[in-house]
Amino acid sequence: MRGMLLVSVLACGFALPASAQSIGGTYSVEGTNFDGSPYKGEAEIKLAGDTTCAIKWSTGGSTSQGICMRNKDAFAAFYALGKSYGLVVYKVMADGSMQGLWTIYGQNGGGTEILTPK
Repeated sequence: MRGMLLVSVLACGFALPASAQSIGGTYSVEGTNFDGSPYKGEAEIKLAGDTTCAIKWSTGGSTSQGICMRNKDAFAAFYALGKSYGLVVYKVMADGSMQGLWTIYGQNGGGTEILTPK
């Protein structure tokens, strides 16, 4: 239930016309965990409509997936990782890469992540 509330809040924050176009594809992932340790992997974004998409990360031996949305140079995703869920917010850069910050609900701290188109 809290997850649906978070998605609703996220959607309200991006109430302006949005477009998921040109964001779909496969990305290399490089990030840092809450403790600063690095991780790498891959992410795949599949368009699900004019304004929404699905995203799946494979990093450090684990897989997480969620829904996502783009609005101009802002890109956000709500994701599930096992029984946990979280939020990542990226800035879309001119070269198509995305620089982001992420967190997990109920945990202190956050991590960083860069998605680079393959």
